[in-house]
Amino acid sequence: MDRRPTPAPDGTGHAPTPPLLPGGYDPADYAGTVARAAEAAGVSPVLLMTVLHNEAYKPHHPLLERLWQWWKPGASFGVANMHRAAFESVRRAYGLSGRFQDLRDDPAFAVRVAALHLRDLDRALPAHHGRRYTRDELLALGYNAGERNMRAFARGVPPGPMARSYLRRYRDCRGRAADALAEGGRPRDTDAVAG
Repeated sequence: MDRRPTPAPDGTGHAPTPPLLPGGYDPADYAGTVARAAEAAGVSPVLLMTVLHNEAYKPHHPLLERLWQWWKPGASFGVANMHRAAFESVRRAYGLSGRFQDLRDDPAFAVRVAALHLRDLDRALPAHHGRRYTRDELLALGYNAGERNMRAFARGVPPGPMARSYLRRYRDCRGRAADALAEGGRPRDTDAVAG
């Protein structure tokens, strides 16, 4: 199987990202892309990588995602499994020229948009929130359940079953995400997010 990188127009001028192959997706393959996007957005690379691990439950090959969208219109796209509403909010806020469909075809773009979305969620999170969840856990919940729900969770409203399941997977994946970044040449990150 040919795993040579293909050029990815992520606008950063950095090394290309690996191609998406059917049945061969591993978020760890994108450690360098995640580190660069997280640094540029001012978010934790471990948070961003953990989100990719959490969203790796479905195939992310562009052809399979086209079929998925045909079967389920309005499906989320890309290695970060982003919904259209979140994408459009980020696109408008940052003047991105990419289209929603580009999330499916360009992993570097999908990672960059996810990092910017986490940045926006971080800015929307109250500075003082309960001690039940870490800031990164709340941001992950926001990525999954939306900004309004994230702010409610920060105020102490208990998450529903789907959000609790997402949080459990987030906690389970966090160590693997940190390891993937460390193996990708980046040191392990703490639970800090630039605000």
